[in-house]
Amino acid sequence: MHPVLLAFVISVAVNAAFFVYAAIRKTDVVTDLSYSLSFALVALALAALNGATDPYRLALTAMVVVWAIRLGSYLFTRIIKVKVDHRFDAMRDKPLKFARFWILQAVTVGIVLVPAAVAMSAPGAFSALAAAGLCVWAAGLIIETVADQQKKAFRQRGDAGFIATGLWSWSRHPNYFGESLAWIGVYLFCLPNLGAWTIPALVSPVGITALLLFVSGIPLLEKASDKKFGHLPEYADYKRRTSVFILLPPHSR
Repeated sequence: MHPVLLAFVISVAVNAAFFVYAAIRKTDVVTDLSYSLSFALVALALAALNGATDPYRLALTAMVVVWAIRLGSYLFTRIIKVKVDHRFDAMRDKPLKFARFWILQAVTVGIVLVPAAVAMSAPGAFSALAAAGLCVWAAGLIIETVADQQKKAFRQRGDAGFIATGLWSWSRHPNYFGESLAWIGVYLFCLPNLGAWTIPALVSPVGITALLLFVSGIPLLEKASDKKFGHLPEYADYKRRTSVFILLPPHSR
């Protein structure tokens, strides 16, 4: 089986198992956790099935798993506290409608892991480009982690209003920018081993970035923030001065 198809099959199997559990228990606890776990489980399965024991493929596996553990632990800690994810209020009791979320998630995981699946199919060697990819991935992971922790600390302090400090003063969604950067790094790390898949595998960084920018990430959060803080002059000023995605110095007043 082609490694890309294999990645999709494993992703569908993992998400199907999580869907059955979530649908039967009518719980939101595993929804976000399953996203990150899907990446880790697919990467580990691909590494095992391809006999990935060389340093290059072990490093690639570690990049995906470390990213997944970081995100999964953060999301799981958050959902354990709040118990309910209101995104699923209209579908939690409707299995067929609920299943669409899991199908989309399984497909997303498969798409994002396309370069990793191809690179995992044969032994590779470290190169300057792979090293650059590793650095970009690390930068993205650090940005995403710091942004999430800054927002978590802001909420724990019980501060009123919206966060506009730290990385959030340079981007309205620095955590999403970090996530996009991390997958760009994975693509660059895999690039020396992609061969004919060099162009098709761009679906990974382009796809995850487009998803965050235009579908399930920023649009939903911007809409919610506008509804909550849109009447505040300081929020309008924050939006005017602050980049929506890429980390950039705030615009002058």
